[in-house]
Amino acid sequence: MEKIKIITDSTADLPQEVIDKYDIEVLPLIVNINDKPYLDIVDIKLPELLRIMDEEKIFPTTSQVTPQRFYDCYKKYLEEGYKIVSIIMSSKMSGTYQSACIAKEMLETSDIVIIDSLNVTSGLGVLVIKACKLREQGLNINEIEQKIIETIPHVKSALAFERLDNLVKGGRLSKTAGAIGNILGIKLILEVKDGEMAIMDKVRGSKKAVRVINDYVNEKGIAKGETSILLHVGETDILPALREKVSEEESEFIECEVGCVVGTHSGSAAAGIFFIENY
Repeated sequence: MEKIKIITDSTADLPQEVIDKYDIEVLPLIVNINDKPYLDIVDIKLPELLRIMDEEKIFPTTSQVTPQRFYDCYKKYLEEGYKIVSIIMSSKMSGTYQSACIAKEMLETSDIVIIDSLNVTSGLGVLVIKACKLREQGLNINEIEQKIIETIPHVKSALAFERLDNLVKGGRLSKTAGAIGNILGIKLILEVKDGEMAIMDKVRGSKKAVRVINDYVNEKGIAKGETSILLHVGETDILPALREKVSEEESEFIECEVGCVVGTHSGSAAAGIFFIENY
């Protein structure tokens, strides 16, 4: 059986216990605060980031993983006899995927496959976990690549945001959509669609937000044997209801909080579910 290393970037927002369980290599993106770079999660944690944004009114910027950092990482594992499956955040949200591709070209090897997840945060996370499970089943890197690419269109998400200011500031959502969401207590339910953030629904109040998300999960169905993820930033009023929903499902689920790169864009209060649908 091939020695296979699964490599991703920090926007997968996987908890450390999952990273350790599956021996995943995670390359952190950069959070820039007052022109000082911090490695996501390594140099700065979410509570401190949120404090800086809320109290000091500073909006950080984020930077992709460079080709050189991917090159160094890939080269290390190739020299240790590994073949590599590298699953990266959506190419429509960051240049990180392109950096990974450049690093592979520099190494001139067929022992690396790089996959554009067309997802971010826990959408990327569920694909990384699936790749790890496929590795455990004995699939080679090309078979894992094929299975993950087949799965990407079936990764579904629904997230309710308390406020949308940061998504607008970071260019992840239009100013018009942000204005709608911040008026009269309307909550926008967002999803990752075709590699970008998109509006799924507009509702007023937390109860309706929970109902929309739960109905969506019921409609799509969570595929048996797959891991779903309950994602949140801080403690929102819809989190307990969503936690109850995923705990009722037959499939395994984990609970995650976003990292600092995703937290920069999400702001301090959001929650939702990422899963692989029945197909």
